[in-house]
Amino acid sequence: MVDVGAAEAELRDVAVRVATEAAELASRARDAMVAGQPVQVETKSTDTDVVTAVDRAAEQLVRDRLAELRPGDHVLGEEAGGTAGDGVTWVVDPIDGTVNFLYGAPLFAVSLAAQVDGVSVAGAVVEPVSGRCWTAVRGEGAWLDGRRLAVSSPSRLELSLVGTGFAYSAQRRARQARFVADLVTRVRDVRRAGVASLDLCAVAAGWLDGYVEHGLNRWDWAAGALVASEAGAVVHLPGEDAALGADATFAAAPSVAGALYDAVVECGAEGV
Repeated sequence: MVDVGAAEAELRDVAVRVATEAAELASRARDAMVAGQPVQVETKSTDTDVVTAVDRAAEQLVRDRLAELRPGDHVLGEEAGGTAGDGVTWVVDPIDGTVNFLYGAPLFAVSLAAQVDGVSVAGAVVEPVSGRCWTAVRGEGAWLDGRRLAVSSPSRLELSLVGTGFAYSAQRRARQARFVADLVTRVRDVRRAGVASLDLCAVAAGWLDGYVEHGLNRWDWAAGALVASEAGAVVHLPGEDAALGADATFAAAPSVAGALYDAVVECGAEGV
């Protein structure tokens, strides 16, 4: 394993700089789209799984800037792919929440994380419309625009607000809906924003008490899960716990993490 040590703060700074530039590109494109300029849209895995020319342009900007600032590092992105390698691998979701973006909704983000041996060590999640910037460095805490983040501390699961999300496959959405229908009876309420990175950041800020979603890819959680963990959340990543489901991402405030874990398992997460 490469020892990035004190360089992790530098990696965070690079993540902030590059993600902010990509966010500015996305913000300008959204403004033009809202003003009536059409954006090129294609589909991927299903007719509801969309990608825009802005997604691709934002990712290319990230790749170009990383090539300048961190030559030799690997890049894994949602749109252009790539593979992890020795040393630092940058994991990028150029627009997390593309459907929100396409509809002109303001809730979407650019997510960029630096990973070493598959573990996130630094990252940033930047919201193009609000300008909010979420950051974290392994072992150094999580921050929102200079304010240190800490998770909530609900007294029991029934008083907990929990986030989730759904897949693009209609068949899997049906299974997820049954799962959520059971889960919602055990918590205060359930929220679904459509932006996994921001859901994880919301746990870090205490805006959500917990979050669980199945089917995320590495670029969906690489930065946000680090922010949640560094703010004190209990985090389980895909492949870590079969009882939660093979591809489950889980984050929760410690005061209810055990109860939420049990509820997720009891609601049939393994079959989602």
